Amino acid sequence: MPQQSSQEHEVAELITQSLNLDTDPNAIDPAQPLYREGLGLDSIDLLELSLVISKKYGFQIKSDDPENVSVFSSLGDLARTIKNRRTK
Repeated sequence: MPQQSSQEHEVAELITQSLNLDTDPNAIDPAQPLYREGLGLDSIDLLELSLVISKKYGFQIKSDDPENVSVFSSLGDLARTIKNRRTK
């Protein structure tokens, strides 16, 4: 399994804690899909995660954003989006 960067690890911990997942954050592959297959998140999970990201990092991920498919495609993609958009 590829090694997580420090940003990816921070986001993996955020995902598991905010969604109360019984998954070790270290076990989430940065290239593994987050939605449906892979980690198995559903649309409600992504909505909850978007709210947590907004509070913690100071930017919104709107539900109608056409980039959401790529933003939530993997841990690595989500971590890069946070790194590029964060205001906190």
